[in-house]
Amino acid sequence: MRRVAVVGAGAAGSLTAVQLLRQADRRGRAVEVWLIDPARGTGPGVAYGTSDPRHLLNVPAGRMSAFPDDAGHFLRWLRERNPLTAPGDFVPRRVYGQYLTDVVERAVDACGRGRLHRVRDSVVAVREQGAGLALRLAGGGELRVDAAVLALGSLATARDWAGPELRGCGRFVADPWAPGALDGPAAQGDVLLVGTGLTMVDLAATLARRDRVLHAVSRHGLLPQEHLPTPAPPVEPPDLDGSRGLDALRRDVRGHLAATRRACGDWRPALDGLRPLTAALWQRLPVADRARFLHEDLRTWEVHRHRMAPATATALRALLAAGRLRIGAGEVARAVPVDDAVEVTLGDGTRLRVGAVVDCTGTRTGSHGTADPLVRFLLERGLVRTGPAGLGLDTAADGRLTPASGTPPLRLWTLGAARRGNLLETTAVPEIRAQAAEVAATVLDALTDHGAPAPTDRYGQRLSTTREAAELYDRALGHILAGSLGAEALLTDAVRVDPGFAVAHAALALLDHACGSAEETPRALTSALRAAAVRADDRERGFVAAVDACLTGTEERGKAALLGHIAAHPRDALAVSAAVPTVSFNGVTGAEEAWALVEGLSGTYGDDWWYLGQLAFVRQEQERWEEAEALAVRALAAQPRAGHAVHARAHVYYETGEHRAGLAWLAEWLGRHGDGAAHRSHVAWHVALHELSLDDRSALLRRYRRELTASRVGGGRLLVDSASLLWRARMTDSWSGGLPVAELLDAAPRHWLDAPATGFAALHTAVAFAAAGDLDALGRLRAHALAHHQPVFALVIAPLCDALADVVREDWLQAVRRLRPLLPLLAHTGASKAQQEVVEETLLHALIAGDACDRAARLLAARLDRRPSPLDRRRLETVRGRSAERLLRSVAAT
Repeated sequence: MRRVAVVGAGAAGSLTAVQLLRQADRRGRAVEVWLIDPARGTGPGVAYGTSDPRHLLNVPAGRMSAFPDDAGHFLRWLRERNPLTAPGDFVPRRVYGQYLTDVVERAVDACGRGRLHRVRDSVVAVREQGAGLALRLAGGGELRVDAAVLALGSLATARDWAGPELRGCGRFVADPWAPGALDGPAAQGDVLLVGTGLTMVDLAATLARRDRVLHAVSRHGLLPQEHLPTPAPPVEPPDLDGSRGLDALRRDVRGHLAATRRACGDWRPALDGLRPLTAALWQRLPVADRARFLHEDLRTWEVHRHRMAPATATALRALLAAGRLRIGAGEVARAVPVDDAVEVTLGDGTRLRVGAVVDCTGTRTGSHGTADPLVRFLLERGLVRTGPAGLGLDTAADGRLTPASGTPPLRLWTLGAARRGNLLETTAVPEIRAQAAEVAATVLDALTDHGAPAPTDRYGQRLSTTREAAELYDRALGHILAGSLGAEALLTDAVRVDPGFAVAHAALALLDHACGSAEETPRALTSALRAAAVRADDRERGFVAAVDACLTGTEERGKAALLGHIAAHPRDALAVSAAVPTVSFNGVTGAEEAWALVEGLSGTYGDDWWYLGQLAFVRQEQERWEEAEALAVRALAAQPRAGHAVHARAHVYYETGEHRAGLAWLAEWLGRHGDGAAHRSHVAWHVALHELSLDDRSALLRRYRRELTASRVGGGRLLVDSASLLWRARMTDSWSGGLPVAELLDAAPRHWLDAPATGFAALHTAVAFAAAGDLDALGRLRAHALAHHQPVFALVIAPLCDALADVVREDWLQAVRRLRPLLPLLAHTGASKAQQEVVEETLLHALIAGDACDRAARLLAARLDRRPSPLDRRRLETVRGRSAERLLRSVAAT
């Protein structure tokens, strides 16, 4: 698997990472992308990281797609959220940042051949390592990759104009986009904004108040022009030729502008028509004329080329008319901090006293003098060189960085602002998205191994099949590991493409068994065994044999076969998944065995998001809550749909009593990712537990009707999630009227009802029968349990059926006698602590209904010591009140 680093996780870096994943996926190539940036977010960067809704895009929505081959992508994304969005709308920049984040997340989900690693750090140095690179991180250590793309955004400047006194004081805001940068001195008194471009325009909207004046100065004092309310289509210019020199080009461009103004009534369509030609015109200008353009024309070009949204321009005019914003041409000659202000002297002698000075100078044109340590390192060692006209860094036509003369080029590419010397216009999304696609294609071409090795899955496990089938299988594996829908369909396609693909057939058998498909499981397993006998390596044959042992042999035989296979092939992630009890599979290991298995694989999987989620679940089972939370957060940062991490975090919130925080986070996750989650109903069950614990009956009822009815849930989840929740609601007096259990039982898998195969399934079947009040069904299940070969059935399930029958008959004393001894035994069923509590809730109900108030109070107090809960607090107050009333009656009687 090839490894590519993308340095910078703003728009340019994120789109490059997405293109690498998508293009590698289309080529059937495996690639790991390391996206490196110290920022917390992925996608927004500086440009789209603002939280101020008044900061609008300066390009209409219809032209802001992330993909050069899908112009309407952003508009469709917006219309999913607001169907009335028009192509000409100028939406908030923060919304575009959310879009970029979503684009990355969807690419990670959709691209089975690639893996994305998000590293929150900075690269400070690069050295050649074999044919590839070693990147030194600011936080320590090196990352070795086959190639790297620098997506650095605008190069950080040394800000020499500010002078050492100003730069060294707390009233200078060097980076206004840094979190909290405007909360200090800039929040008080008048402010000087140095620069009058689009950065100043946004900051003026944020900083403007009735009790202050904002002063904005730049060398020219020019403000950006504004877009038309309804943008007109671009007008293509006549033949233009930069090789004839700057003077001739100026005349021709002015003629084009004048002709368009006469024809269309405005100059903007003419300037927009120059966009596709700008790079070619710039490159053909003589070297001396490029320098003249930068000195004489650049600012005029920029204020016309990069325009304000109409609403932004209206707000700016209002500030100017009210005298709250004053624009001037000038430069800072001197700035001296004094007491609680800064005294500024401009070049023309004007003096200002302001509370803060904010740098709004925007994009730096040159690379010399940059404060960026990586760029300085590369320049000092000749690994790169300054771009034409002193702008950015020099590159080849494909974006590969050009070293100083005599130095061999590294596998190092760049895009965006760093290519300004070669392209001039290179910072807007329409240019960046095209460059991202081109650079990704070039990098993948450079890393192509024409030896065409056998296909592998994402963990390097060889697959004896075609590339197309292997790609489908690997995508299915990604869905399985994430707990996402669609794996079965992808595996079905894989065996359709290659009917002799043994591992895919075995994976289908596992999924069919987990879903309770009694007819499909044997068929898929037979196909797997037949295919493995014809075409499979040792690892694949071992996997098929282990699956066969698990599905057709005894519990001991299946466990031995699967664990033996994992010992020989620890990177067989699907085998590991099948061995560990999770929301996806029942597993073959008990709690401590599963812990040892997962912990022992840390050296094999490292920071892999799926493994981090598995380890997070182990840590929460061990009640190591903080570790579990940290691991889950790391996994979700790399893969927001990581099902095991979501499940682990859900348990952490519940077991620590963080009901409101858990409810908010899980509800948000369901809204963003729930539609694609195979375990959606279980996440909804966790949300409902928080609502139950908060004693919010109406919310609980709404949750059930919206998420957990028979029309929304399938398979065993009808009993595990839906029926168990109804029973809890009844046991806590949180549900009035009859329980709608009949529809759940009608839709549930017959073998779960007639002959559940595991203690876990039998536990939830018993609870469902109790919720239905079906004593006959409980009797049949008891008989099945007594005849079952697994000890847990006789130990736990049979006496549980008796106890639940007592509850249905309202024989509270007998129910309590039978339920209490079962509590420490429930772990043998494989149910989580939260799932086991359904029996404890039943015991509490029996105690309260049987008027054993003192015993109920002790149990509730113990629960509250373990975890806060408004529901338990209310119930404790109720039973204590009943005890007090009984005591008073007793005293009165005597």
